[in-house]
Amino acid sequence: MVASSRKTKETDISVELELYGTGKADIDTGVGFFDHMLDAFTRHSLIDLKVRCKGDLHIDAHHSVEDVAIVMADAFAKAIYPAKGIERYGNATVVMDEASVSCDIDLSNRAYLVYDLPLNSGAIGSFDLELVEEFFKSFAFNMPLNIHLIFNRGTNRHHISEAAFKAFAVALRRAVAKNERVGVPSTKGVL
Repeated sequence: MVASSRKTKETDISVELELYGTGKADIDTGVGFFDHMLDAFTRHSLIDLKVRCKGDLHIDAHHSVEDVAIVMADAFAKAIYPAKGIERYGNATVVMDEASVSCDIDLSNRAYLVYDLPLNSGAIGSFDLELVEEFFKSFAFNMPLNIHLIFNRGTNRHHISEAAFKAFAVALRRAVAKNERVGVPSTKGVL
């Protein structure tokens, strides 16, 4: 079990995770749609994840989503780096009804995000869709890792969002798959 926490004037967050778990989710961020996305991520990554967030939701969900990503990224970095005996690369395409999203990741210990999802405006309920990108950007740059999220097709924004979180989950599960033959998965000798 790996833990991380962060307390600011805007948020108070704690995260616990078990990298090689069973997909057990215990999520409470105060942001319903975000909880749903993290629950989907947890179940499809097979990573046990507990998240608690008390944020300044009277303003909006931005600080909560961004800071949860920062704390999750820190916990994942503790669990994975320095990378050794894992695949390092992972990819997945997830379909959800009419929607299809692909995710490629590299546990490179370098930050980069390619974000090609049509979710930069509008809302699902009270959840601003631009926060999907904010989550992935904060996660990628704080862990760090490379994430490429590519929209293939779809019209329903809920389905597109959920396919993105699930594709990230499956790609991450594949990237952390144990493979002792790999050793340190880098020509540099360290990640």
